[in-house]
Amino acid sequence: MEKRKQVLSAIQPTGDLHFGNYFGAVQNWVRLQDQYDCIYGVVDYHAMTMPYKPRKLRENTWEILFNLIAMGVQPGSLFIQSLVPEHTELNWIFNCFCSYGQLTRMTQFKDKSSQSESKSGGFISAGLLSYPILQAADILIYRADYVPVGKDQAQHLELSRNIAQRFNHQVGKEYFVLPEVLYSETPKINSTADPTRKMSKSAGDKHYISVFESEQRIRKQIRSAVTDTGDTPAGEMSPGVNNLFQLLKAAGQTEAYDHLRGQYEGGTLKYSELKETVAEALVGISQVFVEKKKELLTRKKEVKNEIKAASADIRKRAQQTVREVKELTGLANVKF
Repeated sequence: MEKRKQVLSAIQPTGDLHFGNYFGAVQNWVRLQDQYDCIYGVVDYHAMTMPYKPRKLRENTWEILFNLIAMGVQPGSLFIQSLVPEHTELNWIFNCFCSYGQLTRMTQFKDKSSQSESKSGGFISAGLLSYPILQAADILIYRADYVPVGKDQAQHLELSRNIAQRFNHQVGKEYFVLPEVLYSETPKINSTADPTRKMSKSAGDKHYISVFESEQRIRKQIRSAVTDTGDTPAGEMSPGVNNLFQLLKAAGQTEAYDHLRGQYEGGTLKYSELKETVAEALVGISQVFVEKKKELLTRKKEVKNEIKAASADIRKRAQQTVREVKELTGLANVKF
């Protein structure tokens, strides 16, 4: 039997997950499990780069893990980054294979440093500058063939490839696989309150819809969704209406999508009908996940132990890589 290709992806422990997260990433994670050997990490070290509360970090880590399993991610594919210390060990080694200039050119550093500065009274952690190297370690430590990323992360994957190439050249061996972007159709879901910006928790409560929200709240947020503000050029679909159609399509409601698009193009679409159909689709998805999460929480300790065991098992792969990397780089090595 042919060995499956390795896929690695990760998410920061934000706790709750909204429909932008689900349609943009998690839904794809679940699909990929059928085709690839998938490893999915909750990267709590990365969450420390911005101002945070320690207790909340731990709570969010476990909450997001339960949410991911409820959505269909296999528990055995999940690991907690801080339970695999080899990530930080490889991170230091990779620090020596990456230039300062490469880090300062990262576009996300410029964006996040201004956010950090405003939240913490001027403090910007060095970790915020260097976390793309840790991200490279997250990917390369498992010798990932593919990494499903959005356009905003493509630059970071390119850095991972550069570090791998420099390492391979330095040690004189094609040791690390150069990971490739795994492109798949992942819709961009925007805020229903401001459809010109991405759905995001950081923008405030009205700018995201939790997958685990109550039915009443989901329906209310969709009913109040911005549709046509009157400033859209003639003949073009407004961002708000387009966003509702994107939600409907992402929810897998192809027949309803085609029917309502036909009404839109024929000039007979009622926005109230579109909103009702979208709300019904989101509620249907949410209710399945809410029920699954309720069941998981009845055996919380068992599920936590399962994730810890998965992290320990996945760690064995990381240990093997670090052993070989230390051998190749001339560092003292200890056999486990």
